[in-house]
Parts: sequence; C-alpha cells; structure tokens
Amino acid sequence: MSTPHDIGTRVRAMRIDRGLTQDQLADQVGVSRSAVAQWETGRTGQVTGNLSRIAAALEVNVEYLMYGDDKRAPAEVRQGDELAMLRLYRECDPEDRQMLLRTARRLARRDTSRDTATGTD
Repeated sequence: MSTPHDIGTRVRAMRIDRGLTQDQLADQVGVSRSAVAQWETGRTGQVTGNLSRIAAALEVNVEYLMYGDDKRAPAEVRQGDELAMLRLYRECDPEDRQMLLRTARRLARRDTSRDTATGTD
C-alpha cells in the first residue's frame, strides 16, 4: 500500500486536474478544507476512511488513489457508448452517481452469473 503522502499527492493532482479547489472537494466529500489540506500533504487525517468518497468526487477508482493505477480498468474509454455513459454519469448529482454505480455493479454480477451458468465465460 502507498504511504499517506503518496495518496495525498494523487488526491492533490486529481483535484487540480478536475479544476476543484480544496473547499470544493471538501464540500463534495463532506469534510473540512483543512482535512483536504492534511491529506494532500500526507499528514495524519482520515484519508483512508474517506477514500471511496474522495474517489467518487474526483471520478477515479479507489485503486488509483491507493496504488497509482487500477490494473482492472481499461487505460481509456474507446467505444462511443462508453463515452456517452461517462458523460451522463458526470452530469449526475453525487447521490445519483452512487445509484448508477450500484445498478451497474448489480447488472455486471447478473451478467457474470448468467455467463457462468451457460458456460459462455
């Protein structure tokens, strides 16, 4: 696992890349601006306890924040329907994003179990 400093460096880079201030990220995650500043400088704080909310706010995977990459995710979106889904996802409120993620996970599990049952994996 990365050190808190490594995680903080990635949080800061993605926050800046997304055009967010520390205040804006703090609002989206539900913490104070000083908590975000602590994460970004690698000082103690509850960065690991907030990783899923930080990742959702920054539109990245928790694996990226923890390790710097996500080996399970494709490097880039390549198909038009993927781009359309990503655009729609980004337009949603955080609560709706969570609902979309839960629905997508449920559908993926259903498709995986269907493939396993039919032997088409």
